[in-house]
Amino acid sequence: MPRPLGTPQGPAALAPARLELDNDFAEVERHQLDEHSWIEVVPRLIRNPDDLLEELLRELDWSQRQRWMYDRKVDEPRLTADYQDIAAAPAESLRALARRFSEVYDVPYDGVWANQYRNERDSTGWHADYITCKRENCTVPVLTLGHPRRFLIKHRDGGPSTRFTPNSGDLLVMRGRCQVNWKHAVPKQARPSSTRVSVQFQSTFQMTPEPEGRNT
Repeated sequence: MPRPLGTPQGPAALAPARLELDNDFAEVERHQLDEHSWIEVVPRLIRNPDDLLEELLRELDWSQRQRWMYDRKVDEPRLTADYQDIAAAPAESLRALARRFSEVYDVPYDGVWANQYRNERDSTGWHADYITCKRENCTVPVLTLGHPRRFLIKHRDGGPSTRFTPNSGDLLVMRGRCQVNWKHAVPKQARPSSTRVSVQFQSTFQMTPEPEGRNT
C-alpha cells in the first residue's frame, strides 16, 4: 500500500525562483488498475511548467539514439537525455524534484531519464521499465511538460488499454506492480502536436533485485 501523503498548504519553493510547486501533493488522484497495481496523478504539480520546459530543452544533453530493427539501425522517434547520476544533470530543478519525490514516496531517487517528443510523429512503443525496475513493487514518477500527449497502459497479457492525458506540469506515478504486470506507451497521433518532454525519476535501489524470498 502507498505511504500516506502529507497535505502541506501553499506553494513550496524548491530552487531559486525557477521552480515552485503549485499542488504540493495536497491533491492526488488514484486510479486502481488491479489489486496490486495503480496509477497516481498529481495535477498541477509545477506552478510555471513552461519555464521548466524551456530550461530543460536548453540545458539537457539531448541525443538522437538508434535501435536495431531487423537487420538495420533506425533512429528512435524521439530525443533522449539520460543522467544515471542526477548530480551530473545540468539542472538543479531536477535534483530539487528528486529530493521532494524521495521524501513523499520513501524511495531514494538518484537518476533521471528524459524523453523529448518533438511533434505528433514522435512516440514510444509498448514497454515496461525492466532495466530500472527490478523489484516486484516500484514507484516511478513521470513529470509531463509541454503539449499533452496520450499515455496508455495495458495488461501485459493483453486487453484494452487505459488512457491518461497529463497536462503540462502534472505528475503521473506508476506504483505497485505496474512494471511487472503492465506495459505503457506514448503513441503517435494524427493531430498536430508541439514539443512534449517527459522526465522519469529513477532509483538505484529499485534497479537492484530484492533479496530472494522477500518482496519490497
